[in-house]
Amino acid sequence: MATARVVIHGRVQGVWFRGWTRDQAVARGLSGWVRNRRNGTVEALFHGEDQAVEDMVAVCGDGPPGAKVTQVDRFAAEAPSESGFQQLPTE
Repeated sequence: MATARVVIHGRVQGVWFRGWTRDQAVARGLSGWVRNRRNGTVEALFHGEDQAVEDMVAVCGDGPPGAKVTQVDRFAAEAPSESGFQQLPTE
């Protein structure tokens, strides 16, 4: 099992990035969350099978139609305390 926290930069707010991320994560059986940040980035935490987490981090480099991702920063993280994947409010 793997866990990764990512911060996605570019035109990633107002293009359905959080909803798309939730759908992609659920399809891969991942736990975690996604939220907009006040600085214009999107932050997400992914936890699950190693390959599913790697795939999810990779697709975040493209995002949904309308997004223009310029950078994805990845950080080590601890597994979430809850199962399932949540869309959280802006922080």
